Amino acid sequence: QVQLVESGGGLVQPGGSLRLSCAASGISFSIYTMAWYRQAPGKQRDLVAAITSGGSTNYADSVKGRFTISRDNAKNTVYLQMNSLKAEDTAVYYCNAQFFRNNNWGQGTQVTVSS
Repeated sequence: QVQLVESGGGLVQPGGSLRLSCAASGISFSIYTMAWYRQAPGKQRDLVAAITSGGSTNYADSVKGRFTISRDNAKNTVYLQMNSLKAEDTAVYYCNAQFFRNNNWGQGTQVTVSS
C-alpha cells in the first residue's frame, strides 16, 4: 500500500554533491512530515533532516549548512540535497513519512563518500 521509493544514492568523492529523492505513494503526502535518516555500520539510525507540512525544517548539527531538505507536494516527492560531502556522511539513507501514529519507511539507499 504505502511505498517510499528512493533514488539518487551512490559513490561520490569528498567535497562532492548528491541529491536523494523519495517518491511517496499511498499516503496523503501534503499532511505528512517527511524526513531523512541515516545509519552507518555499527551505529544507530539518526535523523538527518525533516520538513513539516508547513515547510519548517530541522537538521542534525552534523549536516547544517551542507544539506537541504525540500518537498514538492505536487510530485509527492521529498529531496535531500547533499553538498560538501564528507567521509563520515557514508551511510544508508532512509526516507521517512510520519503523521501521528502512521510511520512509514523507505528501503534505504547507500551513500558512500570516498576518494
